[in-house]
Amino acid sequence: MREKNNKKTAVVIGAGPAGLTAAYELLMKTDVKPVVYEMLSQVGGIARTIDYKSNKMDLGGHRFFSKSESIMEWWLDIMPLASANNSSNVPTDKNVMLIRDRISRILFSGKLFNYPLRFDSETFSGLGLKKISKIILSCLRAKAFPIQHERSLEDFFINRFGRELYDIFFKNYTEKVWGVSCKKMRPDWGECRVKGLTLFSVLEHAFTKCFGADKKGDVLQKKIKTSLIEKFLYPKLGSGQLWQKVADLIEEKGGSIFLNYKAVKVNYDNSRVHSITFDSVERKQSVVEEGDYFISSIPVRDLIASMNGGVSASVREVAEELIYRDFICVGILLKKLNIKNKEKGSNDNLISDNWIYIQEKNVSVGRIQIFNNWSPYMVKDKDTVWLGLEYFCRKGDKIWNMPENEMVEFALNELSLIGFIDKDDFLDAKIVKIEKAYPIHSGGYDNFHLIKNFTDKIENLFLVGRNGMHRYYNMDYAMLSAMEAVKNISENKKCKDNLWQLTL
Repeated sequence: MREKNNKKTAVVIGAGPAGLTAAYELLMKTDVKPVVYEMLSQVGGIARTIDYKSNKMDLGGHRFFSKSESIMEWWLDIMPLASANNSSNVPTDKNVMLIRDRISRILFSGKLFNYPLRFDSETFSGLGLKKISKIILSCLRAKAFPIQHERSLEDFFINRFGRELYDIFFKNYTEKVWGVSCKKMRPDWGECRVKGLTLFSVLEHAFTKCFGADKKGDVLQKKIKTSLIEKFLYPKLGSGQLWQKVADLIEEKGGSIFLNYKAVKVNYDNSRVHSITFDSVERKQSVVEEGDYFISSIPVRDLIASMNGGVSASVREVAEELIYRDFICVGILLKKLNIKNKEKGSNDNLISDNWIYIQEKNVSVGRIQIFNNWSPYMVKDKDTVWLGLEYFCRKGDKIWNMPENEMVEFALNELSLIGFIDKDDFLDAKIVKIEKAYPIHSGGYDNFHLIKNFTDKIENLFLVGRNGMHRYYNMDYAMLSAMEAVKNISENKKCKDNLWQLTL
């Protein structure tokens, strides 16, 4: 057991965005010392950046944008905007944010379509007048005769976009990501992801742009729906750069961070947690960490499983039935892409997208990141192309168990099949596997209120973040949940409803 001083301590489980935000906020706004334990050898969670031979690889891609001004200011306090401070307009500072253009497209039937969909000449020529007419009529039908009681994610999408657009641009990709039929997923997942977006809001945004009412403006983009933003902030060396900077500041300000430690036992009575036992991943030793407060951002299923006696059978059963989606990112380094930009003056080796959604049934890859376009500093050689192929799977399935050399060959074959590359341009590859990357709003989630009611009664335990609350939060929501938990600690609030009622 570690020696404890008189200062109050908060034990934080997990060093992803939520856990690190909680620790930093504790140091800035309370007199409570945070002690952070992370199972991995690197901070940042799914927002960490992998360095492979000086090519930097982000997992999942995280745009630094929020409707919360406090979150935007928080990021910029940690890492300010780059300034053009030399003749070549290249930021020389390392710890800076770049302003990036947001460009996403969907690959469908061998053609690229803007996402969100734009009704422009490119879309008309790609889909054809007949298909466009069907999309508009389908949307009008959904508007006039909506499904009255949305029981599934499919109902949610059809009500907002019409069945035709749902079938073309949502169904296949969504089911590829989650491994579950949209008919079996709860409708609240959709609101987490599309933030009030409908076909009519897309048309309204396009109309506004055409008539110049919404110029480029500042990066806050207050009047634009989150799903329609056109610019975002991004750390020069990848999303993990910011979270490593936060971790450094936490330690500079008196907090502690321990890597390669997994929570294995939560010691508590009916109203309070007293300590948590952590096992060292590397040295096979245990640490018992006592604390006054405990903040958990680890998967709820793991947290409940690690709790000693006192958990009811119904709560344990719900936790065991919670479902997660695992994830593999395959980094592929290439000489060039086959698919070309149409923009004049663009790099012939690249296309402009940050990422591309793959709505093709004949391949398993769900999304392709182009790291060069997140930040040019993530690629060692600017004349090469550095891709991240995202495969959504379940631990133990065929893709997860595929040997690395076979996985690389599998990815290259898929890229070749959809016309992205010539396999002769392949240079190198890196594979990263992430367990419990995405909590799924099905399975035990229907009875998640039993877990919430149980954990909320433990007065010094706070659940935060995506996995900590089993909600498919974006990064800013995860951070806000951590900020609310710290607010509760500083104000000695007993009710935790504010953590579960976040809105942006």
